[in-house]
Amino acid sequence: MAMVTRLRVKRSAFDQAEIAEAPLPRLEDGEVLARIERFALTANNITYAAAGDMIGYWKFFPDEGEWGQVPVWGFAVIEDSRHSDVPVGARIYGYFPMASHVVLRPGRASDRGFTDASPHRADLPLVYNQYQRTEGDPPALAAVPDLRCLLFPLLFTGYLIGDYLEDNAAFGADQLLIGSASSKTGIAAAHHAKSLATRPLEVVGLTSARNRDFTVGLGIYDRVVTYDELETLDATRPTAFVDMSGDGGFIARVHHHFADALKASIGVGLTHWDSPRAAKDLPGASPEFFFAPAQIAKRQQQWGPGVLETKMGEANMAFLPSLASHLKIERHEGGDAAKAAYESMVNGRTPPDAGVILAL
Repeated sequence: MAMVTRLRVKRSAFDQAEIAEAPLPRLEDGEVLARIERFALTANNITYAAAGDMIGYWKFFPDEGEWGQVPVWGFAVIEDSRHSDVPVGARIYGYFPMASHVVLRPGRASDRGFTDASPHRADLPLVYNQYQRTEGDPPALAAVPDLRCLLFPLLFTGYLIGDYLEDNAAFGADQLLIGSASSKTGIAAAHHAKSLATRPLEVVGLTSARNRDFTVGLGIYDRVVTYDELETLDATRPTAFVDMSGDGGFIARVHHHFADALKASIGVGLTHWDSPRAAKDLPGASPEFFFAPAQIAKRQQQWGPGVLETKMGEANMAFLPSLASHLKIERHEGGDAAKAAYESMVNGRTPPDAGVILAL
């Protein structure tokens, strides 16, 4: 009997994971079965788990009881279809569970892709429900499938952070602090914040002593400061802070150091998922959580369909070779290898230069 293999985690303690198997489900009319070829695993996926209840990431691919499936970005091939406009053999890029297969229910479909219309996904952000057919991809994009699922979601988030800052005139700051500066999303945010800025903006990377040399070697940041050196920064300088970690203790240090000079405190990630969350009565700007789909919706309304996507795509393809040159792709196949890679990522043991690609 054909089986589906999935890597699932405990929603309340997502450092605990297991490999589970079940028979492949029988398709209903309008559904397709996708065999997931490969997917990327990054610290961004740990944020999906940490914000699973707050933002709804657990709802995309529900599991049983206390278990959840962490969403990932990757490629799949349609292995079986009961949808007239999605043929067997079609290859798609999009949002998947960490699994060997998944059942999708395409709504409107064309030779460019489709939107999943499963009832349980109806209220979830559209950007996560869209699947792109890859047969007509430009050669430059088709040549980098690993980098596409590894970096494009993070580059898009980084672009949107940069666009959000520019959209708000950097909140009056002339210094931008990027926490977890060695992370791929942090690197993308730093690059795009600088490239989109229309006023002077010094970008400072905050990182651990362990990752300092890697972060300096990127050549992205104007300065790199370790976490222990935070208090050496000028506390009177108007500053915006973008945090990837969700570490409440460090966020509090930033707020208390800069106080009223802190013009924005923007949370993007929750990679330090086991740290206390930030207090609500901190000095300076009130912490806010950046939700990329909200900025997407705003720009789509202002600029019209497709304009933001074109801008992001062109900017990210231009930056991709530079970022990729600092990474080492690691490919792992099978349940045990995927579980080990996930445990390394969730416990902060994965080196910043690793690009992890998995297949179940």
